[in-house]
Amino acid sequence: MNVLEMYEKEHMKRDIPETPIGANVKVHYRIIEGEKERIQIFEGVVIVRKRAALRSTITVRKVSSGIGIERVFPLHSPRLEKIEVTRLGKVRKSKLYYLRALKGRKARIKEKDQF
Repeated sequence: MNVLEMYEKEHMKRDIPETPIGANVKVHYRIIEGEKERIQIFEGVVIVRKRAALRSTITVRKVSSGIGIERVFPLHSPRLEKIEVTRLGKVRKSKLYYLRALKGRKARIKEKDQF
């Protein structure tokens, strides 16, 4: 095992929930403004998941005031407090970039049946 792999193993978080593509999530992220620190909640749909050990990320998209906002969150960042999965979506693709071109009801994702 080389030095880079050893560094990645000791800095990886263990408590990250599974965030499948199409799931609605609430991401609690620590924001630093000057000397103050607060937690901001970003709620949206997971459209991309990149799996690369310590460099793993998820891209979350939400629509706010009619404008689509996407944000990339590094999963093993110390600023990431927690991720809550609120709803699972039924999708057939691994990247949901097509949602960028859709608006309103057409941009909705059907909910997956829970057993």
